[in-house]
Amino acid sequence: MASPHIALLKLTSIFIVIASAPELCGSSKTFTLVNYCKETIWPGITRSDNHSGDGFALKSGQSTVYTAPDGWSGRIWARTGCNFDNNGNGKCQTGGCGTSRNCTVPGSPPATSADFTLGEPDFYDVSLVDGFNLPIVVKAINGTGNCSTVGCDGDLRQNCPSELASKDNDKVIACRSACDVFNTDEYCCRGTYGNPATCLASNYSKFSNKCALQHIVLHLMTQQV
Repeated sequence: MASPHIALLKLTSIFIVIASAPELCGSSKTFTLVNYCKETIWPGITRSDNHSGDGFALKSGQSTVYTAPDGWSGRIWARTGCNFDNNGNGKCQTGGCGTSRNCTVPGSPPATSADFTLGEPDFYDVSLVDGFNLPIVVKAINGTGNCSTVGCDGDLRQNCPSELASKDNDKVIACRSACDVFNTDEYCCRGTYGNPATCLASNYSKFSNKCALQHIVLHLMTQQV
């Protein structure tokens, strides 16, 4: 597998998930998680099957490898501001999955997530449906086909509307989705807004232009149908 450090070396505040396959995109099984953020993060990994969960600290500049089982379907995201005791009990400022270091459920919003379904072919995206806490990029290597680099490489916290901002000591630590804040059919794309023709981008999704990469689950900061 090629070195993960060929991926976007200039980035200094981003969490990168690199999916590696020996031959085809459809056989991707290995994920290299790289923390280019200045702070320690605690990646969360959940699966669609009955799995005990994974959770660990990843310091700035560190990387680790996660090997997914055949037919894996799950989510990877970064938790921030976590504090756990020796028994793995504690909490996080963003993205926490209850009071456990090991996640068996998805993280609490707001949190950026990378979602995967491995098969023939593989599907993956970076989602802001549950809000934003850190930039995340997914890069596929050693594969063929349309295995694009996807994600959000900009820090949306810097431009987060005040009514969506999640703060700690007056510092914006995450940006909530409009659906999470207002819980209306329009922002949550449900009811009469529950189809692509009526679920339109809102003013809260337009500030997300700082995300330069494509294939982000839209509507950014609203709900996906």
